[in-house]
Amino acid sequence: MAGLLFVLAPSAPASGQQPGGVLRMSHFDSPASMSMHEESTAAVNRPMMGVFNNLIMYRQDAPQNTSETIMPDLATGWSWNEDATELTLPLRRDVKWHDGKPFTARDVKCTWDLLTGKASEKLRLNPRKSWYANLEEVAVNGDYEVTFRLKRPQPSFTALLAAGWSPVYPCHVPPREMRLKPIGTGPFKFVEFKPNELIRVAKNPDYWKPGRPFLDGIEWPIIPSISTRVLGFLADKFDTVYGVTIPLLQDVKSQAPQAVCDVIPTNVPRTLLVNRAVPPFADSELRRAMALTIDRKAFIDILTLGQGDIGGAMLPAPEGVWGMPAEMLKSLPGYSPDVAKNRAEARSLMEKLGYGPNKRLGFKVAVRNIQPARDPAVILIDHLKEIYIDGELDTVDTTNWYPKVMRKDFTVGAVVSENGLDDPDQQFYENFVCGAERNYGGYCNPELDRMIDRQSTEADLEKRRQLVWEIEKKLVEDSVRPVIFYPRAAICALPRVKGLTQMVNSIYNGSRFEDVWLEQGVGSNAPRQ
Repeated sequence: MAGLLFVLAPSAPASGQQPGGVLRMSHFDSPASMSMHEESTAAVNRPMMGVFNNLIMYRQDAPQNTSETIMPDLATGWSWNEDATELTLPLRRDVKWHDGKPFTARDVKCTWDLLTGKASEKLRLNPRKSWYANLEEVAVNGDYEVTFRLKRPQPSFTALLAAGWSPVYPCHVPPREMRLKPIGTGPFKFVEFKPNELIRVAKNPDYWKPGRPFLDGIEWPIIPSISTRVLGFLADKFDTVYGVTIPLLQDVKSQAPQAVCDVIPTNVPRTLLVNRAVPPFADSELRRAMALTIDRKAFIDILTLGQGDIGGAMLPAPEGVWGMPAEMLKSLPGYSPDVAKNRAEARSLMEKLGYGPNKRLGFKVAVRNIQPARDPAVILIDHLKEIYIDGELDTVDTTNWYPKVMRKDFTVGAVVSENGLDDPDQQFYENFVCGAERNYGGYCNPELDRMIDRQSTEADLEKRRQLVWEIEKKLVEDSVRPVIFYPRAAICALPRVKGLTQMVNSIYNGSRFEDVWLEQGVGSNAPRQ
């Protein structure tokens, strides 16, 4: 495993770290707001994670998120009671919000009351509410200690708190203001958001961690086209570029050999989404046929030149901690490499339903209007044609995408599933339990919900892993949001960018950037001021 864990640009010794400079990171999309608790895209997570702190967090220099890499943040530690139903966290006493008000235990309670729907204020969207279905209450023990009381044991609860999507919000700032001008306790202060143009943060001079951050600020120019972002990187307009496709990586390597580039997997698979409430998709045989026609290897060969991964609901090993073994996966419906056989079975199912060459099924395929979602959708539409289905691409802007799918205003979609972290509780409770906000397709199986609760309670890792695989198998058999493939993409940085660690099993947990610095005299220009 050690060979898989890498750092894009390793941190220098403390004596070599240099303060100053503005990091310019080209950005792929314009989010609907700046509110971390109301959004689900890296378009807001990446620039805003450094504005906040968590109670606990994944170490920012550890490339693989595991339970062993969780460390204190606003909390100074944590402990469980004997029954493993109460998690107590003492809090730091020297922390201030960016507006100067003190951070206290009340802010923690306010945050989780907001997330669980107990607060008088309401979030416009609450995509991760289902994470906390097992949370009974947050108790305040004076100004500097809180206790999370659970309904039953849940060993992975600390993983949820450590995720990049779990910042603490201030009690004294209403949710509507957090959408426009968020106030945090983190190393960077929010400066401005110009939709479709720029996001900017600046150094917090009163940050509670001495000596951090090193940077004076970070700018994210918003440029939807990855080709244009790559050209800007090659022209030295940006210090980093994320999401470089494998074909474009060849251009970067040839034109900027000094760039530091690494190809990493992502925990955001491309999936097929079907609205089960819309006729004729209530028919399980139709959904099964759609899943069977997918040629996963074709997606990987076309879009990543063979550098993607085939998996189930959980990120495949070895980067993924919970992924099903490849041999077990191949035994599941649609995962056999014999695509011709799979499609013959799919056509037979469609013909039994009355479809054929002279009677084809047509509908729109909704997709978020970003390149990582559009390109797979085009290939998916081509695969569906093999079984008498004609899909029409329907692109939706990011600001409208999440409200649209949450209210189930679609028929079929090609979805980038934004899995917040590599943990079964997050994945299953967020996407598949009955009534979850992000259970877009409306799947509801009380038996599966009980299986999910059972794995969540299990403290033995190997026993839990077996339960997780049974759940993955059931999801495949029921054709629930079939996983098409897990892409790999490159992240490139100029040599002067130091201390930037990329995580191999989450794109959402490593954007604090408080340890990143710019080395003067390295690269074509000195650090930008």
